[in-house]
Amino acid sequence: MRRRRGLVWIARHAIAIALSLMFLGPVVFIVLTALMTDEQALTSRLWPDQWNWGNFAEVFARSELLTWTANTFLYASLATIFMLMSSIPAAYALSRFRFRGSKVAFLVVISAMMLPPQVVAVPIYLVWARLGLTDSLWPLILPMLFGDAFSIFLLRQFLITIPRDYTDAARVDGCSDLRILLTIILPMARPAIAAVALFSFFYCWNDYYGPLLYAGVDQEGWTLSLGLATFKAFHSVQWNLTMAATLLVTAPVIVVFLFAQKVFIEGVTLTGVKG
Repeated sequence: MRRRRGLVWIARHAIAIALSLMFLGPVVFIVLTALMTDEQALTSRLWPDQWNWGNFAEVFARSELLTWTANTFLYASLATIFMLMSSIPAAYALSRFRFRGSKVAFLVVISAMMLPPQVVAVPIYLVWARLGLTDSLWPLILPMLFGDAFSIFLLRQFLITIPRDYTDAARVDGCSDLRILLTIILPMARPAIAAVALFSFFYCWNDYYGPLLYAGVDQEGWTLSLGLATFKAFHSVQWNLTMAATLLVTAPVIVVFLFAQKVFIEGVTLTGVKG
């Protein structure tokens, strides 16, 4: 029995190690390529002959990386804040209020999740063009004031798991719905709020289609995803610089996730699918 347990332990950890190598392999390849010379990149020599840390400085010298980072952070932060301001009240209403058409409203939210953005891209672009807001990131930020279908759905699924006894007791004490939302629901829903906030932030940080459609041709208004794609086009032969730029773009997201992974995983785990 002891020998069998030892074999099971070895097999279990061997599978974990194999899976870890599968996920870490591309990351290690990018790191090593980013530190190579241009002549060695993408050759059969996988280990750098010399460590060229200056590749990262050259990326900053050849591109507007700091400007792209600032634009991306502004886009992701404002979009996430606006999304929370609009989606939390909508999810609270769908989870707590029973009114005529509430189920239809929830079905509309689900339908909006299934609608590809490319279907409505042309009419929405014409609207923003008439408002004079194209060639900027505002057409991607301002719509978040009207909520996000996926965030509303996820928050609603979590809020319906909170017992109604808390809100009923507060309502008996004379609390308004706004006070109930701010003092009772929000503290109890912090894991779910953190989860949807990280989902929104990561989506905006990695968004390529939206900035490609609205940011225009001026590099001063680009985001990191759009700038990285054009950087690859401009320096298509210099794969060491392309990999170095890729590392610089993904590093902030990795750092944010490492610090917030506990509350993120908790929020995703506690968010049920109760109907």
